[in-house]
Amino acid sequence: MNKPNPRIMILTAKFGEGHLQASQSLKQSFINQSVQDIRVIDLFQAAHPFFNEVSKKVYLTSMRTPKYGLDYYGWSYYITRYNKLDRPWTKYFNYIGEKKLREIIVQEQPDAIINVFPFGAAPEVAHKLDIPTFTVLTDYALHNRWVHPEMSKYYVATNELKDELVSQGFSQEQIEVTGIPIREAFYHVSPQTNKYGQLLDPAKKTVMIAAGAYGVLDEIKEMVQFLLSQVDCQIAIVCGRNSKLEASLNEDFAAMNHVHIFGFVENIQDLMALSSCIVTKAGGLTLSEALSLALPVFIYKPFGGQEKENALFFLRSGIGKIAGTNQVLEEQLVQFLSDDSIAIEMKKRMQAIRKWHAADHIVQNILQTIASEQPQPVLV
Repeated sequence: MNKPNPRIMILTAKFGEGHLQASQSLKQSFINQSVQDIRVIDLFQAAHPFFNEVSKKVYLTSMRTPKYGLDYYGWSYYITRYNKLDRPWTKYFNYIGEKKLREIIVQEQPDAIINVFPFGAAPEVAHKLDIPTFTVLTDYALHNRWVHPEMSKYYVATNELKDELVSQGFSQEQIEVTGIPIREAFYHVSPQTNKYGQLLDPAKKTVMIAAGAYGVLDEIKEMVQFLLSQVDCQIAIVCGRNSKLEASLNEDFAAMNHVHIFGFVENIQDLMALSSCIVTKAGGLTLSEALSLALPVFIYKPFGGQEKENALFFLRSGIGKIAGTNQVLEEQLVQFLSDDSIAIEMKKRMQAIRKWHAADHIVQNILQTIASEQPQPVLV
């Protein structure tokens, strides 16, 4: 039996959209399970607002610098990837937010703390207060910043990640392979209510390009023109909140009937469901969304660090391809669109790997764990 009215604290951070989206998916699942007392807290913002803003700007800048040969985020990721808990750099990151977290815990009195970002302070503090702490890994690769001996339980995307954690001393029971939490809407895509079915030609294969905030291609116009000249297909380009990119592409492709330009798409799962493949960056949440729909993935110039490792997992698993140049990407897409057997095989592999309803599985397991750790009444 679950504990009535448990208080849940979810710790997250605004470094990319993935951590926030996963946090909101978990929150919604708790609400669906009739748990109402949930706090989603950006611990960096709460503890060090100035440092948080500076760090976010540095992080965003790091996404632009690799093209100039300065991949400082990737360097820092790999230099610290296997650091042990007693290393100064690891100790420093584990200390961040500790004082503020103690204050929040005293105020909120949570029954469980969930890490959706690698905050080492959480298990450090919570263990001393007998509060179970859970970590939800939002990537397909492990960095030691996620690893802490006082963690009650881990929820991971793959069996490979589980094996890595077991090799570091965690028991099989401490790790659940659930997949990465995504929005429930991805499991309920309906052709009958899909408005994009009226915009796209159902007779043509569709290449979806998630251009996003920075764009995933250096020469997107040339690539689109090349694809249309080689294969009978249509292109759907999603610019997100980059209105400048959207306006530019609308002007470039105004005369092309088979090129569709979109800004921010609220129901992105509907557009993905009608696509034959997606060209995207390698964020854990985006890849998980594509995986849920068995949508073959083409990753262009993945950023060093977790995105590169995510991309390599998809490549090893036969469910995605990586391109380092526009020419390679064009060749990959033309081959994919010209040979149906490639799509069939990739989709088959994706269907075998994907985990559905990750958020629900995680929430149910956390609630059961909380209930099992409560003192049992003494029968007299």
